[in-house]
Amino acid sequence: MRLPADPRLEAVSERLREVGEVIVFASSKGGVGKTLLSVTASLLLSRRGVGVGLLDLDITNPTAHLVLGVDPARVGPVEERGLVPPEVSGVRFMSPTFFTQGRAAPLRGEYVSSAIREVLSITRWVGVDALVVDTPPGMSDELLELLTYAGRFRAMVVSTPSVLALESAARLSEVLGSRVEALVLNMCSEGEPSSRRPEGLGERVPVYALPYDGEVEEAVGDPRRLLSTRFSREVDRQVVGHIAGLLGSRRPRPTATSTMSPP
Repeated sequence: MRLPADPRLEAVSERLREVGEVIVFASSKGGVGKTLLSVTASLLLSRRGVGVGLLDLDITNPTAHLVLGVDPARVGPVEERGLVPPEVSGVRFMSPTFFTQGRAAPLRGEYVSSAIREVLSITRWVGVDALVVDTPPGMSDELLELLTYAGRFRAMVVSTPSVLALESAARLSEVLGSRVEALVLNMCSEGEPSSRRPEGLGERVPVYALPYDGEVEEAVGDPRRLLSTRFSREVDRQVVGHIAGLLGSRRPRPTATSTMSPP
């Protein structure tokens, strides 16, 4: 017997039509700073005058709210023909933590997929030009759901300069294919080559190198302090500059490998 189509899938497409660009931050491994990068990029885009939405799509272990300093017991979405995310530091922010209140959500398989479809189908991105999506590390259910039902997105693949991380990033990039916009190497040491490129990534994809910044950890939970770090300045110059070019559509896609600026 053929099961009926999930009506939420059509709603997902309708919701995503409300935004200009969908920018997905993905990584092959955890601990590479992807969530910090997603949140920082969102804040910086807002500072440039862009209408920004930030979606933490890690259903079982969301952490973007910690970077923003959001207490899910005090802040949450408003119901208005769907759910309108609250504005936090100039960013429309939606997270599973609003529904779990920070408690563990040990889901898997179809339960994760159903939760993703629910969040995507009920969230209204009012006034959003760029929707930044923070996905769990690896080829997760969340990322595969996006590939299947929300194919209109551009991916920023985040890695570290580690040989192992780069190898994994190459595999992830192969799955994402032409959606890959850039490779971002995070936590690079001074003098470390920024030209490392996973084999098979292709010359069309720029590589951006971000420095290791010990002040970032102390700035977690304080957006204003986070934006004053050297890490943030480099994210703005390289990664957000690239995204701004996509939004403007007049600026050509970067092709040269970037290097870190001196401190």
